Amino acid sequence: MAITAKMVKELREKTGAGMMDCKKALTETDGDLDQAIDYLREKGIAKAAKKADRIAAEGSTYIEVEGNTAAILEVNCETDFVTKNDQFKNLLSDLGKHLVNQKPTTVEEALQQPLHGDGDTVETYINSAIAKIGEKISLRRFTVLTKTDNDSFGAYLHMGGRIGVLTLLEGTTDESVAKDVAMHAAAVNPKYVSRDAVSEEEVAHEREVLKTQALNEGKPENIVEKMVEGRLGKFFEEICLLEQNFVKDPDQKVKKFVADKGATVNTFVRYEVGEGMEKREENFAEEVMSQVKK
Repeated sequence: MAITAKMVKELREKTGAGMMDCKKALTETDGDLDQAIDYLREKGIAKAAKKADRIAAEGSTYIEVEGNTAAILEVNCETDFVTKNDQFKNLLSDLGKHLVNQKPTTVEEALQQPLHGDGDTVETYINSAIAKIGEKISLRRFTVLTKTDNDSFGAYLHMGGRIGVLTLLEGTTDESVAKDVAMHAAAVNPKYVSRDAVSEEEVAHEREVLKTQALNEGKPENIVEKMVEGRLGKFFEEICLLEQNFVKDPDQKVKKFVADKGATVNTFVRYEVGEGMEKREENFAEEVMSQVKK
């Protein structure tokens, strides 16, 4: 029976085992999922089997900078307690160093790479951490940036890594400037660097919404267009980093703060732990009591 990528993915999700181990298990059991699970359990490979269906929406962001390369990543776990664990902190550091050194482009690629270029794969390393820590842990996402000697990275972790921002500024080697911009992005959460980065489709959609709003307010059609353009400026201020009032000095825009330093913002990456993920809705007190009663 032909083993498909979908079958391998499903087995990985159910067992937490590595991609090649899952493929071999499915091959050995002629594609039978249940038998493949047993095969992995019998081989002692499915260390994370019981953890695979749990929701891991807590965790931490982390930033590793080494010379002209930097990586920002998010690693998820099940409870906030684990993020204080030294083993978890070491895992973040090891993954950060690996990403900076190997520069993978996708999570899937990173998981199959030997950690630090030798030994077990990143995926095996994470599964080993799951076995030790006792919670589902996953590398959710990362971004690797590179710069020249004339540029600077700004790294900022808020609330112990609850929010992480990595900026890349060109034209300045002053890391404090880049960090100030990172702090601003952490606080205000812009979506884009500048107006130019906003798609024409998004601008057109917003323009139509604002036009309908103005007409519904009973404004004369001859002044609606001017009103729309004015309100569109507010729209850009909300979503574009350079258009926003700088948090450290609200009297000036971020673009002026950066320009006064002789710099330009190339890009920024902002991760907030668990954003867009399903979260457990549990009563913590009830959870503790249920453990006490066992």
